[in-house]
Amino acid sequence: MKRLLATAFVLSLTVAPVVAGPVVDFENSYNVAYFSYRTALFATNTGDTAKSVGALKQLENNWTGLMTQYRASPPPQFEADPLWDQTIEDVTNLLDRSKTLADAGDLPAAHETLEGIREALGALHARNHVETFSDRMNAYHTEMEVILGSDTANMDVEVKRALLEHSAVLAYLATDVLSAPPAAALESPEFATLAAGLQTSVDQFVDAARSGDDAALLEAIGALKVPYSKLFLKFG
Repeated sequence: MKRLLATAFVLSLTVAPVVAGPVVDFENSYNVAYFSYRTALFATNTGDTAKSVGALKQLENNWTGLMTQYRASPPPQFEADPLWDQTIEDVTNLLDRSKTLADAGDLPAAHETLEGIREALGALHARNHVETFSDRMNAYHTEMEVILGSDTANMDVEVKRALLEHSAVLAYLATDVLSAPPAAALESPEFATLAAGLQTSVDQFVDAARSGDDAALLEAIGALKVPYSKLFLKFG
């Protein structure tokens, strides 16, 4: 249903060009801010304080610029959203909190705080029937984090059964991600390489879950995060 609504939204832009300008203008500016968000999220996970502080400053600049133009006058796709103001306040507060934590050298907490921005913006999109490549990447990320948090120290029958079920979900979400790449990806040979890396990691996990082999499962689970992170940083 969500995909059908998203398709209808895109088609509506074709028949209503007067709306297309503001919609696309916002998305272009939003993508710049979201790229700096991905950079900050990645930086705060590296242990490099100076890099993290710099990335968060750039995110703050881009987010402030975006909100200067759109906070009081949201674009057409969000103008009827009753929680627009609350979402913007939440994101701004999370960004401020993350900057404070990074300045204090607490990068793990800064990173975890930044994760909340992904959730807030994803909820904004979901409420308004907007689905982007980033939203699909985020859905994949949520499932991947569940898998990474599995009790692999106790690889009993129940844990293996759960991992097998999760492997099917992750494979579906990977297909959803890779079947509809963003426009920028179509112009970049790097996307094919990164997409192949993600797909390979998922295939390895699915095979390991089906086999039930402890060592294979541990290796496959450990190999999930890096391919995702590389694709997310560049295109997500």
